[in-house]
Amino acid sequence: MSVFLDRHRETSMLESRYLGRKAELLVIYGRRRVGKSELIDRFIAREKGIRLLAREESRTLQLRHFSLKLGDYYNDNFLKKTSFADWDSFFEYLLKRTDERFVLSIDEFPYLVKEDPSLPSILQDYWDTHLKDSQIFLILSGSSISMMEESTMDHASPLFGRRTGQILLQPLRFIHILEYLKDMQKAVELYSVFGGTPAYIMSADTNLDIFHNIEEKVLREDAFLFRDVDFVLRSELVEPRYYFSILFSIAQGNHTIGLICNDCGLSKSIVNKYLSILIDLHLVYRRIPVTEGNKSRRGLYFLSDNLFDFWFSFVHPNIESLERGNTRLIVDQFVRPRFSRYVGRHFEAMVMDLFDFFNEHHLLPFVYTRIGSWWYRGEEIDIVSLSDDPPSILFCECKWQDNVDGKKLYAELIKKAGRVSWQNERRREYYCIVARTFSRRPEADEQIICYDLLDLECLAFRLLDN
Repeated sequence: MSVFLDRHRETSMLESRYLGRKAELLVIYGRRRVGKSELIDRFIAREKGIRLLAREESRTLQLRHFSLKLGDYYNDNFLKKTSFADWDSFFEYLLKRTDERFVLSIDEFPYLVKEDPSLPSILQDYWDTHLKDSQIFLILSGSSISMMEESTMDHASPLFGRRTGQILLQPLRFIHILEYLKDMQKAVELYSVFGGTPAYIMSADTNLDIFHNIEEKVLREDAFLFRDVDFVLRSELVEPRYYFSILFSIAQGNHTIGLICNDCGLSKSIVNKYLSILIDLHLVYRRIPVTEGNKSRRGLYFLSDNLFDFWFSFVHPNIESLERGNTRLIVDQFVRPRFSRYVGRHFEAMVMDLFDFFNEHHLLPFVYTRIGSWWYRGEEIDIVSLSDDPPSILFCECKWQDNVDGKKLYAELIKKAGRVSWQNERRREYYCIVARTFSRRPEADEQIICYDLLDLECLAFRLLDN
């Protein structure tokens, strides 16, 4: 099965715009290895076009490279021999080809801008005077989120206001990893470690158990994932040492500003500044209680990518030992004893994703409009979903454990639910317990649902097969 399976929405967007026959200047961006090139290549394969991959080299070599590619595409031997002298000659050549619809994708656009900062203003000029009235379907893409936003979407960019659309390509959802792996427990364990980045999850060997995958694919010094997190961060961040400290602190369980400050020894103003940048880069996200608004002061901070969380939890603290070849030792002494707890902190997010999938098909007690977590003064409920009309609320606890006493957990959940302040006099309450397996379940009732892994798997695949 293709790792491209959940890109139908993005492909549909591209196809719809292509059929519109209007000139397009589309920005597609997202972290490295998230599947941008695959998305563009599959789109171009169905239409007429070419993807030009920029490289970190001089402008002369960049233009020569593009000349050869376009010369091959248009069977233009003269162009292959002469090369473009400058970006003006590149765009002038394109103008001669814009009387018919075709896709031109310039991949890793920031490399070109870094070498020649005048390029956005040159493109602005050609877009305003010629290209916006042509048949061109121009895609600018790149892996550096900050540089893509700065060079194409920032107010200060000459291209501001010229783009006709943008796609921020996100990692795959858990439901699509489950569809790919066909096994709920394996999907939960692998997604907890490798996350939803296609290149990461596809590096896993589905014939090996989770600990062999961790040892062979993440902790070995020659594995590409051993260095990839470090590489991605250093390519995005100017001052990596403070960012690394904050990310490591969050991975160790410090989720409030105060705890991060104390752990890192940094001032609140510095931590706030760096967290804001990490959020903009989609490396960290801020979670607030689902019953509160975005201005809530009780936000908690988490790493956005599971592989980054795993890397900062187990690789970064043991990097020197791993570099000495102690891979098996780290797995046995550090990963195995903590792994169930590590998976548990990601399991509720996977259940939320499954609930979103179930919600689309109206399989929960009501169709919710909001879902998240709730906490207050030491009390916490893993998942709470809400619907305002009529006021309905679902409380859910998730346990990555076997032989869970669902009856006892249900009684505890009812007590905690009474402390949740939201439409208290009018709401209809429902309850849910999710576990790997149960030792006993609550009595069957229209207000209580229990799912073990097999229940979730059967329900998910029933919907996927349809």
